Amino acid sequence: DILVDGKLCDCDIVVDCKVGDPIPLEVKLTNWSKHSVGPFALTVTPYQDYQNGVHNYELQDAITFVGSNTFYIDSVKPTKDSVYFGALLILYTGDFYLNIKFHEDNCSRELPLSWFCLPSVHIRAMDPV
Repeated sequence: DILVDGKLCDCDIVVDCKVGDPIPLEVKLTNWSKHSVGPFALTVTPYQDYQNGVHNYELQDAITFVGSNTFYIDSVKPTKDSVYFGALLILYTGDFYLNIKFHEDNCSRELPLSWFCLPSVHIRAMDPV
């Protein structure tokens, strides 16, 4: 599950946020396999989608993370949850997306396939009233 600003996100949800306000990000992973998985890293990458097949990933002046955009995870035990928290600041108005990718540190262990199907998160940043 992915929560942005306390709202559960999937491919049909747009989260409205205010420019300059910290936006809490929560990623909850459930390991339904019969063995522990890990270690691995989870990276959150912001981008803009221009709706013409072009994605802009050069957003260092528009979005900043409080802390890091990468979470390092030792392992997730079978049938257990693991929750990771972060926050980001959006400095300009517009529509932004978050792409979440996994990076395995050990090739001999496989991550659950459902973890590779996490939705891109759509955030609409608006000027504060």
